[in-house]
Amino acid sequence: MERETLVRDVLPAIERWQAAGLRVALATVVRVDGTAPRPAGAKLAVAENGTLAGSVSGGCVEGAVVEEAQAMFRAGGPRLLHYGITADMLTDVGLSCGGQITVFLEPLDLALYGRLAAGLQAGAALTLATVVDGPGQGAKLLVPPLGDAGGGIHPALDATIAADCRALLLTGGTALTTYSGPDGARLIFLESFPPSPRLILIGAVHVAIPLHRLARELGYHITVVDARRVLATPERFPQAHSVQVAWPDEALLTLAPDRHTAVVVLTHDAKFDKPALLTALATDAGYIGAIGSRSTNAARFAALRAAGATETDLARIHAPIGLDLGGRSPAEIALAVLAEIVAVRHGRSGGSLRAK
Repeated sequence: MERETLVRDVLPAIERWQAAGLRVALATVVRVDGTAPRPAGAKLAVAENGTLAGSVSGGCVEGAVVEEAQAMFRAGGPRLLHYGITADMLTDVGLSCGGQITVFLEPLDLALYGRLAAGLQAGAALTLATVVDGPGQGAKLLVPPLGDAGGGIHPALDATIAADCRALLLTGGTALTTYSGPDGARLIFLESFPPSPRLILIGAVHVAIPLHRLARELGYHITVVDARRVLATPERFPQAHSVQVAWPDEALLTLAPDRHTAVVVLTHDAKFDKPALLTALATDAGYIGAIGSRSTNAARFAALRAAGATETDLARIHAPIGLDLGGRSPAEIALAVLAEIVAVRHGRSGGSLRAK
């Protein structure tokens, strides 16, 4: 998840370097051809003292990028770099996986990246457009879903670029597009930063503790809901963004899960489970899961049918919850649940890559 990597690994390092008075270069993968360790949008920040944060290739070309950054500090100006598999991997720089990447290296735009950092850390949705080749190389446009964009590329192009940025935000990902302006063509990299995915944990039970910790590491915005005050406490869930003492169905009405939201029912108590699942099914939640054995879920599904749930509704519920990892401890169960959430989010089954 590039948004979380940027917020967790790259931006804090940039802030420390700026506070120390160091200049910063930022490298971004803008194109991937074939197989590469890191996707388009991956970033590596380089301080002028050679310190690194982030990654553009998992170690394959980082040294070469640092050398280019040091040259840029001396000479100034952004540059577009290309790396790929080479004839002699022992003496040259390249990607051992056989792919090719294009990297845009630039001096850090302090003002614009300050706005980007503030927005991402607040959970906002944003799209950033950067001219990587052509007139005004390095110029940027920071586009929110609504309202005015920050920065500017060219008065004749900004409105079109902003519209493309907002369209990209709906689907996520990146795009490398050529825009023709009155002063020539520009190759512009668009990268979207959708809202942080949400995880709503229904039931402040023991499994929820490692689950909320793992999910926070992956960048989820976490809400824990339980009507039992003794369980739903910030002390038990220090990584949660919100801990609510409330009936789950009532809380879900306010939280309004959308397609970026996973709802995980862990209460294992019919008086909580049934209304929570019925309410979740009435939303656009991208993932709905319920803990329990096959027999427990058979009885649960029968109760949901009796309450009006259709077979289409029931097919949305992942139960028994999680991937079949074989673990039985709370942490292993949490890992299996979160692995399934991630797989569903990316449209995958969660099988072994060796079998692909």
